[in-house]
Amino acid sequence: MSRLHVVHTSTFRYTAPVQASYNEARMTPVSQAGQTVVSSRLVVLPQTWSHEYRDYWGTAVTAFEVLVPHESMVIRAEHVVEVGEPTPPRQVLDWDGLAAPDVRDRMAEFLADTPTTAPPPELVEVARAATAGLRPAEAAVAVCEAVRDRVEYIPGVTAVHTPATEAWAARAGVCQDVAHLALGALRALGIPARYVSGYLHPTRGGEVGETVTGESHAWVEWWVGDWVAYDPTNRVPAGAHHVVLARGRSYDDVAPLRGVYAGAGSQELEVEVRITRES
Repeated sequence: MSRLHVVHTSTFRYTAPVQASYNEARMTPVSQAGQTVVSSRLVVLPQTWSHEYRDYWGTAVTAFEVLVPHESMVIRAEHVVEVGEPTPPRQVLDWDGLAAPDVRDRMAEFLADTPTTAPPPELVEVARAATAGLRPAEAAVAVCEAVRDRVEYIPGVTAVHTPATEAWAARAGVCQDVAHLALGALRALGIPARYVSGYLHPTRGGEVGETVTGESHAWVEWWVGDWVAYDPTNRVPAGAHHVVLARGRSYDDVAPLRGVYAGAGSQELEVEVRITRES
């Protein structure tokens, strides 16, 4: 079990004063099996109103607005989270079990693709070839490996809303793209899968007390009787160096910040994530 102290700061700067801003933040971690939120707070400056609620996917959302003229806005999320290594699934289904009508009905939202995750036909063929003769649990890992083998991690080639088809054509992207491609391929095989957003400590078992530059990160979970978390970008199960913020069908369901502002100028965004392992 690791205790991680995460400080995520997003700073917006505007080229002209903004008269009003309306936003949603999905930057609060979840308490679940293997992850305990010890403390969490979200501070926005300036701020005139805020409201917290859970969205359809179970994510903690802070809605806030700024109704005074401002030239910058700072959102600072600070959390202390205890995270453990993953446990094996209690139940593992075969292909017939996954194809059962009650499973397909219950998992329908995680079997249907979104515009961002719809896989190109070539990727589906790659996934089928990589998983021939494998049971669903082993096939899911093979899909993630096949995607990562063919997609190089290169920042700046894509954006967070880039469709999987474009990332596949470029054979390049970042963690969001690898997750979207893996999701599309898994769903094409009939394996329910969902997108996970959160934070990643860059060093497994990093030194206690050392503060490092962390990352906002994305990985996947698939269902084979239980949910299994896997980081296809780094080719490892998601565990004690991953902090879960939100889950959904794709990035569009879990964007850390979403909003609009009223003003004539443009904006610049600076993001910093600092993570300290406390134990």
